[in-house]
Amino acid sequence: MDDISFQEALDRFFTKSYMAEINNVLVTYPKKRSINIDWKELEKFDAELADAVMEHPTLAIKGGEAAIRKMNLHNATGEEFRPHVRFYNCPDKDLLIENIGSHFLNKLFVFKGLITRRGDVIHKAKRMVFECPACAERFPLIVDRNFSTPGKCPTCKKAFLRARLDEATFVDYQVAEVQDPLERVTAGTPAAKIIINLEDDLVNTIIPGENVEITGILRINPSKKYNKGDMIFQKYVEVTHVKKIQRDFEELEITKEEEEEILNLASDPEIVSKIRDSVAPDIHGYDEIKLALALQLFGGRKGKTTPGGMPIRDDIHILLVGDPGIAKTRFLRQMCEIAPKSVYVSGKSVSGVGLTASAEKDELSGGGWTLKAGALVLASGGVAAIDEFDKIDDEDRASLHEVMESGTVSIAKAGIVATFKAKTTIVAAANPKLGRFLKNRNIPDQFNIPPSLLSRFDLIFPLLDELNETKDERLAEHILKMHSSTHEEKEGEGSRRAISKELLRKYIAYAKSHISPVLSIEASKVLKDYYVSLRRLGEQTGSVPITPRYLEGLIRMAEAHAKARLSSVVEEVDAEAAKMLLNYVISEIMTDKETNIISTDIIASGRSPGEMKIAAEIIDIIKSISANVDVVEIDAVVQEAVQNGMDEYKVRRTISKMLKNGDLYEPRPGILRLLE
Repeated sequence: MDDISFQEALDRFFTKSYMAEINNVLVTYPKKRSINIDWKELEKFDAELADAVMEHPTLAIKGGEAAIRKMNLHNATGEEFRPHVRFYNCPDKDLLIENIGSHFLNKLFVFKGLITRRGDVIHKAKRMVFECPACAERFPLIVDRNFSTPGKCPTCKKAFLRARLDEATFVDYQVAEVQDPLERVTAGTPAAKIIINLEDDLVNTIIPGENVEITGILRINPSKKYNKGDMIFQKYVEVTHVKKIQRDFEELEITKEEEEEILNLASDPEIVSKIRDSVAPDIHGYDEIKLALALQLFGGRKGKTTPGGMPIRDDIHILLVGDPGIAKTRFLRQMCEIAPKSVYVSGKSVSGVGLTASAEKDELSGGGWTLKAGALVLASGGVAAIDEFDKIDDEDRASLHEVMESGTVSIAKAGIVATFKAKTTIVAAANPKLGRFLKNRNIPDQFNIPPSLLSRFDLIFPLLDELNETKDERLAEHILKMHSSTHEEKEGEGSRRAISKELLRKYIAYAKSHISPVLSIEASKVLKDYYVSLRRLGEQTGSVPITPRYLEGLIRMAEAHAKARLSSVVEEVDAEAAKMLLNYVISEIMTDKETNIISTDIIASGRSPGEMKIAAEIIDIIKSISANVDVVEIDAVVQEAVQNGMDEYKVRRTISKMLKNGDLYEPRPGILRLLE
């Protein structure tokens, strides 16, 4: 198709097929100034023309805009109608960034990706006016990809031309970075990235962390890393259209045959047990943890809001804390393998902004600041596995509070105020402070995670390396069997007792996209009675065994259990499963070793009921001793407490905790002062 035929075909297409869209844009022009052309519609109109658009997009865009200008249209204020023409819905959407090669150069193509960075808005000249300082001759020039700054005046040839910026025409311009979607990145390999350029009304239409479908033209620039003589170029994409997409479990394609297989699985009364056994099947035991992790993948019912319109969290957050070598990291890795969208990070090598988001000096557009999405933003809609959670600095961990409760990340730095979506399910692993757990101490007292963050986890599981001959024998047999079995034997055994990873992923995707379970009256009664009974227990012991936050967690787990059964109703069996998991956590984490009293304060404040009683008595002693002075010696407080029948070690430990929590002040070593 020659240039004349190309233009004539475009003229026919716009006048015959797209006048309605043109008139819709004209009404709001210049607020809306792009006409989006569905490539599939173009193909129906003229297949040869559609192919020519893919091969010669620059000519097609200019021709389309020329076709509209020929109509001589003006908006309500009389301004000439000069919209952009943007093609979208092109073929081959599954192209990976790593496969964008030189054969795409100057051609139109489409790919999907994840925005990782976005630069400042800068300004690009589209039309320049140059003036000769000697003869005053003026030269208006259109700025395109082949533009070069003119030299001497072609009229008088006496002086170099000067740019008249006050008469130039500029357009907004922005540079961003896109990487391959997380769910399409091969495990253990870095995601391929590419720079994209956006102009005019496409500027600021994307933010880091968003999944997008980009339609654009592949361009090249000389690489700054090499000498000019090397003739080596860097690629970038000149964006012509952006479409925001969501990519998580729901994005997985499920065939009719797979749907039938999923529904057959759901009819099995043991389906939840099978799903549980399919999570980390190579790890022996830990059925409660496996069930919790399985339910975490399903999540609670989406879309719920408070009467005030605030969204209610449906993500289930889980923390694994245990002795070294107890498969914590393997659990995290298995979760990442099952979830189609996931990130794995280690607390040893990540900062708070690396987890959430940051504003950094803009290397993309050469100045100002750029927004960069962290791991939790990039994994929004998926799973974030955080290993060595206890190694993250307190200041950095503080950035997780908003993510875990609200599913957002807010940033205000260098004049940039933004909120990212970070609806991410978090599974984290940590180690005890002393390397291993001490049996006679409360478990939350033995790991270095602040109570305010601990309370954001729905479930906290301790993994203890206990000496038990029967368990040790079973574990040894399991490990030896794994190492001695052939590949075929392992596959055969796995098919009998667990669902394949691929099918499980599709099963979860189906549940998340098709099932939105509602609490039945019976399930509500089970959860209410359980909650009230625990609260009543607190009245007897003077502690707070459970708070409304845990009731919300119970509801999420019951909903997830119903989704695992592909049930649209949360029934008693689902509520009982949620109760079982929380009971396990209560017995292991929230029960005071000394008094056997259940209390959320062990997690919420880091103190057991016994320690809170000791703390209250310590404050009374300090007030008594320091009635006429501002300060008191620690040894004097300890001596008085021991005389009152308290254990010296417990008193000193409680004082240390009170100092750490800010309940007491130590103006100088060995001296205490009460805070006003």
